[in-house]
Amino acid sequence: MSVARVRVDTRDLLYGALVGNTLAALAVAYVLASGITITQPRYAVYGLVWIFVGVLAIWKTDPSPAEERTRRRAAAVAVLYFLALAAAGGVVVTAMRPGAGEFGIRLATLAPGWGPAPILSTPWAALVLMPARVVGYVALAYLVYATVIDAAGAAVSGVVGLLSCVSCSWPILASLLSGVLGGSSAIVAATFDFSYDVSTVVFLVTVALLYWRPLLGRRLG
Repeated sequence: MSVARVRVDTRDLLYGALVGNTLAALAVAYVLASGITITQPRYAVYGLVWIFVGVLAIWKTDPSPAEERTRRRAAAVAVLYFLALAAAGGVVVTAMRPGAGEFGIRLATLAPGWGPAPILSTPWAALVLMPARVVGYVALAYLVYATVIDAAGAAVSGVVGLLSCVSCSWPILASLLSGVLGGSSAIVAATFDFSYDVSTVVFLVTVALLYWRPLLGRRLG
């Protein structure tokens, strides 16, 4: 039985450490400048992890060469996927009643990674640009783009190729979980308490599967 070997590049470690240190420094500066109090440190850690992993995933993903038609189709799928994530994950928030909102721009001072979050509101919807969500969802969409291209060029059936992206729906399902369990206030409270934990685990697993793409025969190294 063969075992896949993971090759560690010293340059990758250096760049990874640089990104991590930069994020940590920016987080400290943000906390000092905003004067916010972090009551749940793990939320800040999760936010920084989303950004760190998202940046590395985009940097290390190199889509395979493909025809223009294939790249356009992959881009369309990636854009639709990003929009679905944005709608399910709270980046795009619709008003409870059409026309109930107001035009405006404000800055939400959330925990590092999730904030500072610019909020652009209109009478019909709002954009909540939490850095962790935006970077994370862009990374997932880019990985889906690369996966669709690989599936189109792989020596496997189209059905098997698409199965490699089943995990794409996990972040959407995790984001919608609290809405599905909305019948009980106790359940909603418990879901909210652990929503960041669940969504972070789902995000990391999805990034790993989309980067590795085991059903398409991709190997680390």
